[in-house]
Amino acid sequence: MALFSYFPNYIWNLSVAIAMESGGRIGEIVDMCQPIKDAADSGADTGTPQFMAQWAKMGHKLLELAAEDEAKGRAFSASNKLERASLYLLVAERMQAHGSDGRKETYAQAREAFDRSTSLGKINRKRVEIPLTHGTMSALFSQGIGDGDRPCVVFCNGLDSCKEMLYWTKLPEELARRGISTLCVDQPGTGEALRLQNLPVDPHSENWASKAVDWLETQNGVDSKRIGMTGISLGGHFAPRAVAYEPRFASGAVWGANHNWREVQDKRIAREGENPVPHYWEHVFWTFGAKDMEDFLEKSNDMNLNGHMGSIKVPFLVTHGAHDRQISVGYADDLYDQLVNSPKREKFIFTEREGGVEHVGADNMSYARDLLADWFAETLGGATA
Repeated sequence: MALFSYFPNYIWNLSVAIAMESGGRIGEIVDMCQPIKDAADSGADTGTPQFMAQWAKMGHKLLELAAEDEAKGRAFSASNKLERASLYLLVAERMQAHGSDGRKETYAQAREAFDRSTSLGKINRKRVEIPLTHGTMSALFSQGIGDGDRPCVVFCNGLDSCKEMLYWTKLPEELARRGISTLCVDQPGTGEALRLQNLPVDPHSENWASKAVDWLETQNGVDSKRIGMTGISLGGHFAPRAVAYEPRFASGAVWGANHNWREVQDKRIAREGENPVPHYWEHVFWTFGAKDMEDFLEKSNDMNLNGHMGSIKVPFLVTHGAHDRQISVGYADDLYDQLVNSPKREKFIFTEREGGVEHVGADNMSYARDLLADWFAETLGGATA
């Protein structure tokens, strides 16, 4: 399997893949992409305003169609359209440089559409706010199917995702049918924490992950002894670090190993590997609250898991795509090899046989999604059948 490649550059194709894997419709995606195909020829950064214009245009059309459905009392149909409107608007926003015209407004429209879709569609997710030492961490709580106190998995973002995109991976849905709840978080440096509160990345992820556990311990229907942690992309760095230093986690997993992200920056400076977003250096300066390259590299020095993984003493799963163009598959080996005190460690590299060979399964998320859901069912006490 390979990434669907409509454009001549990886970054734009990655955005298309995210939309396709998150519930976008192929006809709508083609309609958005055809007018901007030539704009991609100038490189990943140059044509992003045109990208925004076309994808936002489709999002706005769906908002209008959803309003028409809602006026007729067709709430479920309206919810479906609002869901895709939010998706397209968030993909458009994600592609823009920090401070670009319309970015702030587009993000607000996407969030409003998502929340409206939740209400109209009676979707199994509830928006919550988790207190942090400074500010709050917004999150989406999805209840596992069943009665009594159920396990829960904290699911964190990568560098450029948001809690809504975490929900659209459908991992919360798969966990729910296995009797496990999910808490998708906009941790510092991502989503609302960054955009609305200007909270930068905290390399010591146990600081905010512990606050998520604190919150879960107060919730009816959550078994505080059966809380797991996972993360996607750069979340594959944050999750192991959090599990290493927050002893209340009972199991962990990564959707893509990101063992030494500080080293990845040196490789990107040397133009080795693909970037995840346009305007990459502007983006990481923003997310880390850095004023320049020197400041950013200093702030990211702790983004290295070497020497920390021996502190993980619970079951842990490592996954990675065999042909990940962003993060070396060798980091999966590093992470697995250093889990010397885990009572149950597993590693799975997705190959052409399964699919999901690209970064975090951008070519096909289904295999990693199923594997992670089954892993947590088996290690936290859910159901796999």
